[in-house]
Amino acid sequence: MRQIFYILILVSVLSSCSEYQNLLKSEDISVKFNAADSLYNIGKYEKANKLFAQIVPSYRGKPQAEKLMFLYSDTFYKMKEYYNSGYQFERFVSSYPNSEKLEEAAFLGAKSYYMQSPVYSKDQTETIEALDKIQNFINLFPDSEYVEEANMLFKELDFKLEKKAFEIAKQYKLIAPGYTRNFDAAITSFDNFIFEFPGSSLREDALFLKFDAAYQQAINSYETKIVSNQIVPLRRPRLLQAKEFYNNFKNSYADSKYMEEANMKLAEIDKALEEYSNKS
Repeated sequence: MRQIFYILILVSVLSSCSEYQNLLKSEDISVKFNAADSLYNIGKYEKANKLFAQIVPSYRGKPQAEKLMFLYSDTFYKMKEYYNSGYQFERFVSSYPNSEKLEEAAFLGAKSYYMQSPVYSKDQTETIEALDKIQNFINLFPDSEYVEEANMLFKELDFKLEKKAFEIAKQYKLIAPGYTRNFDAAITSFDNFIFEFPGSSLREDALFLKFDAAYQQAINSYETKIVSNQIVPLRRPRLLQAKEFYNNFKNSYADSKYMEEANMKLAEIDKALEEYSNKS
């Protein structure tokens, strides 16, 4: 009989916009709860959300509050309002630590933060926060059915940070020839990337581009520079540094797709270094 009652309510609610508007104006919180529940079950999340929002204060402390708060939180998630769903699911987890919906709510709350993460080219503040939320979920529920997906989300977010750092280093390398012809910032950025993300799938590219930046700087370098009113060698130390970077790259990726190009550039470096041997 209860199920039939809910169906009748739903038919009434959906029969016209005016019926729904009347329901919004109603003071009968029980009817609103049942109608919102039915609307939620057939995917009318926005309408359900508006009804839930009206009755949340009235259900605090009541037995139905747990179900109400989960559904209310989930309507935000289904509506893709992830800021609100993250906040509401976190409130649910805090308020109902013994709920049978605890794991699901905690996961959906963490995933809400994941959904707010922007593309790698933008500021990654939200990504860092999402990583923290997902890691906390994994730590709290290591045996959860959602852990496999949580780990996948974590890896995807972590790769965004890798990609961001990698592209910044590439940008430094790109602008160096046109502006300063100084590749030190690029080399440092690639060093930072390699240190921060030692297992990255982009490590091979980073090591080669670091070598290439050092090669370009060395080949096109002035012979000397003035430091504290003294003339010190510049080009030869840079050539030796570039050769060191080549060796590091080769030791790690001897079969790299970049090896032929790297060998050609090494030959230029060795030829340039021979000039200093001949002079001595």
